[in-house]
Amino acid sequence: MAKFSHIRGPIWLDNVHCMGTESSLDQCTSNGWGVSDCSHSEDIGVVCHPQRQRGYLSERVSNALGPQGRRLEEVRLKPILASAKRHSLVTEGAVEVKYEGHWRQVCDQDWTRNNSKVVCGMLGFPSEAPVNSLYYRKVWNLKMKDPKSRLKSLTQKNSFWIHRVNCLGTEPHMANCQVQVAPARGKLQPACPGGMHAVVSCVAGPRFRPAKAKPGHKESGAEELKVRLRSGAQVGEGRVEVLVNHQWGTVCDHGWNLISASVVCRQLGFGSAREALFGAQLGQGLGPIHLSEVRCRGYEQTLSDCPSLEGSQNGCQHENDAAVRCSVPDMGFQNQVRLAGGRSPEEGVVEVQVEVNGVRRWGAVCSDHWGLTEAMVACRQLGLGFANHAIKDTWYWQGTPGAADVVMSGVRCSGPELALQQCQKHGPVHCSHGSGRFAAGVSCTDSAPDLVMNAQLVQETAYLEDRPLSQLYCAHEENCLSRSADHMDWPYGHRRLLRFSSQIYNLGRADFRPKTGRHSWIWHQCHRHYHSIEVFTHYDLLTLNGSKVAEGHKASFCLEDTNCPTGLQKRYACANFGEQGVTVGCWDTYRHDIDCQWVDITDVGPGNYIFQVVVNPQNEVAESDFSNNMMRCRCKYDGHRVWLHSCHTGDSYRANAELSLEQEQRLRNNLI
Repeated sequence: MAKFSHIRGPIWLDNVHCMGTESSLDQCTSNGWGVSDCSHSEDIGVVCHPQRQRGYLSERVSNALGPQGRRLEEVRLKPILASAKRHSLVTEGAVEVKYEGHWRQVCDQDWTRNNSKVVCGMLGFPSEAPVNSLYYRKVWNLKMKDPKSRLKSLTQKNSFWIHRVNCLGTEPHMANCQVQVAPARGKLQPACPGGMHAVVSCVAGPRFRPAKAKPGHKESGAEELKVRLRSGAQVGEGRVEVLVNHQWGTVCDHGWNLISASVVCRQLGFGSAREALFGAQLGQGLGPIHLSEVRCRGYEQTLSDCPSLEGSQNGCQHENDAAVRCSVPDMGFQNQVRLAGGRSPEEGVVEVQVEVNGVRRWGAVCSDHWGLTEAMVACRQLGLGFANHAIKDTWYWQGTPGAADVVMSGVRCSGPELALQQCQKHGPVHCSHGSGRFAAGVSCTDSAPDLVMNAQLVQETAYLEDRPLSQLYCAHEENCLSRSADHMDWPYGHRRLLRFSSQIYNLGRADFRPKTGRHSWIWHQCHRHYHSIEVFTHYDLLTLNGSKVAEGHKASFCLEDTNCPTGLQKRYACANFGEQGVTVGCWDTYRHDIDCQWVDITDVGPGNYIFQVVVNPQNEVAESDFSNNMMRCRCKYDGHRVWLHSCHTGDSYRANAELSLEQEQRLRNNLI
């Protein structure tokens, strides 16, 4: 019905049907231009949102495929060699395609390496390898001659075959290729005369190879990769970041598509892209936007080989950051872990399947040393995203009967593992408190916050203050001064403080909330406020080799939305014992003139140092990306004045440019 008044003239389109990925209406199906039985009383209209909604669009493989794609559903490799059948990850075998709900084999006539590349990409492998065709032909001929084999009778049926496939090698899915299911109509001919099934051999990416495997060619080290994914809930997904001039930055989604996304995925050791995401769907980045209008053809080895513009040339903002979801190999890890007893499928006691005395059995995980890092690996292995909580006391959850015994203990994960079985753990199981109520548990979520410090503001606001002891009683009570303050003649004297403002953004996809509820917050009488997180940030002054010379900390006595962008409502405020947190897209500001917003450098001599701030230092609250929680500046102190320069978040530059947070903690604690 015409809501916006009637108009005169022709009615150009009728029965318009769009998939959603078209760039204009003329690409949609319709009766044809000018073919209509409508009147102007049926004219349609639209109301557009004035701004493009964040995370509204993406290009998915499933959306990009026509009717043929909906019939060609899946691809798999059927192992033929006995050695291939023994491996959990199948990288070589006969190609089988699920067509209209039934599996068919593909005829090898006119089969090319480009076809193999597309198949491997769909299965999560970055590249293909040559196949010993003569050997597989011998195996095929032997089966055809075997009177007990049903293969000969099956191959005579056209319903057994996909007749012909012709790919360019750049397609993200076989359905994008030219696929002929059966011979041309009207010709009574077999679908694969004299042929055999197509055999493909794929090369797994470095993360998916067995530990003992040694590739024949030299792999580029992690420090040489110039692209990475950040803030993804699953393996092989995340915001795309590239390294340009030794600094990491994002990619603008203008012109972003599945072809360019597949180049990124293969460069990182995954298969082709399942989805190219627009509008910062996997969180906004910080720093420069390096690339825009990326136009890959699909043959490129790296994203830097593709034509592109500088991100600053067309007004891109971080709300336009591009992301990808890549195809990854099925390692079978998801079948080796499960949750039991929870109130929802996303929580419960962690139960794993391990081999005990040659027999595979299910059991619990000891909660000794169980933390958020281990819980993150468990949730990723389950396909449930991020860990919300790592739970050590699970007496209120009943596990699976017969799986209560602890079969895994001493679990220590570093973070990137694909499964708990890949983490460090005890050989013989040893759990200090046995099984039962102290088995490890998790609560998983598909979205998480991501806190990032505004490095520029720290650099611009730093200054020195000599503060009298008479004004530092409360700060002393909250351990915000160096230990030497305990031996001073209070209230006479002063402390030299390096003061600064901090602004902490939540760039993730969920609100940042304290780990505990209001009933567990601690009241501090001196400052007369509650601490929802006792140590929210660490402030440290380090020597150039990483040794700590001064330290401070800040409790989250007021974790709130200090400011939000226009159009976004503040949700958290500390006044009147209100709820604390930081809303997605908002930031919490700690001004330089409040107590404990400093590092006490009274005992520090002149010199060059590293000034470091770590947000959420004990990883008490889950985040989608912990690598950007650390901010560092170069600091020069001459005994009277202080200068901070080159401030940046911890993952802004090359991985080998500075010590990682874990390495630095080990150095300071003399751990080997």
